[in-house]
Amino acid sequence: MSDRDHTFPVSVLEPLDARLADLVALYEDLHRHPELAFEETRTAAEVARRLTAHGYDVTTGIGTTGVTGVLRNGPGPVVLLRADMDALPVTENSGLPYASTVPGRMHACGHDVHVTCLLGAADLLAAGRAHWSGTLVVLFQPAEEAGSGARRMLDDGLYSKGLVPKPDAVLAQHVAPFGAGLIAYCPGACMAAADSLKITFHGTGGHGSRPESTVDPILMAAAFVQRVQSVVSREIAAKDQAVVTVGSFQAGDSANVIPDRAVVRLSVRSFDPTVRTAVLAAIDRIARAEATASGADREPETEVLDSFPVTVNDADLLRDVNEGFTRLFGEDRVFAYEPATGSEDAGLLATAAGAPLY
Repeated sequence: MSDRDHTFPVSVLEPLDARLADLVALYEDLHRHPELAFEETRTAAEVARRLTAHGYDVTTGIGTTGVTGVLRNGPGPVVLLRADMDALPVTENSGLPYASTVPGRMHACGHDVHVTCLLGAADLLAAGRAHWSGTLVVLFQPAEEAGSGARRMLDDGLYSKGLVPKPDAVLAQHVAPFGAGLIAYCPGACMAAADSLKITFHGTGGHGSRPESTVDPILMAAAFVQRVQSVVSREIAAKDQAVVTVGSFQAGDSANVIPDRAVVRLSVRSFDPTVRTAVLAAIDRIARAEATASGADREPETEVLDSFPVTVNDADLLRDVNEGFTRLFGEDRVFAYEPATGSEDAGLLATAAGAPLY
């Protein structure tokens, strides 16, 4: 967006104090009523209601529960601001007066904060439109935790059907456990690519007293788990970053019966596409090799549970946004931070539009 006068953004922020009580109440309400991926119907309805009241052109149901609002305000760039809406399958025991009222559901990753902040920004920017020009797109995305919300919105025609104009820049900040009022940034690759896999090893079950008549999938999968730990240390250069974590191993339900199969779930984190490809190929190679070594008559089956791209901050956009943050908040509140091994799918919204991401 372009400045129409030198007072932007101070003029836009002037009404904030009068709106804080409402935003706090909104945050507490969202926190009390968390919704999982693609189930964010209550949240989406409140988002749509508020955006409509602020004068946005609102579209709902994109990618199941996604919501967008478009505010056209004269000539200038198109800027997309994004917030994710979904909660996590976690039981809250915080004791807060506004703790989750839904058993096994909690906003444990701050998406309730994201929704609140973006709705607040949408309100202020609409009210202060005399101070800027351009087109503002606000996007409320489902299922970030599942890694598929952004992709589903794109597949549902976000850009291809013209549901929103293609942005010239995408901004998708995230809360972090720093002091209040601080802004951390990371140049370049700032969040890891992530791939979660489910690998099923097939054996031949039988009684535990006659293991020689079986092909033991537990032994097969256990050998895989041990061997896969060497992928990063022995196949990836020390200068590169990657993490392989086995988080689940399931097989059988009896002490004296060898089962027919064993299931391993694991995740891979990386910052470089070449490294990512190499690690995934090594995992597949080792899984097949262990099955062959065990004499299995079926190859293991691999299912991709979710997949996040690496999140890369655009250098020029990062510089421009940080200059604005520094002018507004002060140099001591804006600082560089190291890349995070957590993952995000917001980058897909930028890549699909050919736009820079911050």
